[in-house]
Amino acid sequence: MFMKRNRLVYVFFIIIVMGLGLASRKWGYMLPEVISKYSGDTLWAIMVFLIMGFIFKDKPIWMTAAFAIAFSGSIEISQLYHGEFIDSIRGTRLGGLVLGYGFLWSDIVCYIIGIMIGACFEYLIYKTKNNR
Repeated sequence: MFMKRNRLVYVFFIIIVMGLGLASRKWGYMLPEVISKYSGDTLWAIMVFLIMGFIFKDKPIWMTAAFAIAFSGSIEISQLYHGEFIDSIRGTRLGGLVLGYGFLWSDIVCYIIGIMIGACFEYLIYKTKNNR
């Protein structure tokens, strides 16, 4: 199914998801432990899906999800490498948020779940919009 995404809408949702992700890190202690532990990575993956939708606005949902999984997986695998240069980037706030610090299988699971949430949400909106 080919999409014709509105980039302005995607920017809006990217900002919302970024805010939720940062809030989950700052106020995670107020959330149930499982949500506090995994919401940041899941929201990060939703944001990556939205960014891929913004970049590839005419691609089908499955392809956008595949790009997001490939990107997220690459970032996670890069966390196995700890060279001085890349770790200095990870030492910054932005670098740490984007690149992460250490490889975790649970992050891969969160990424897949987050991207699936994004893809399902987009599919439901697309179906609702086209059934009018």
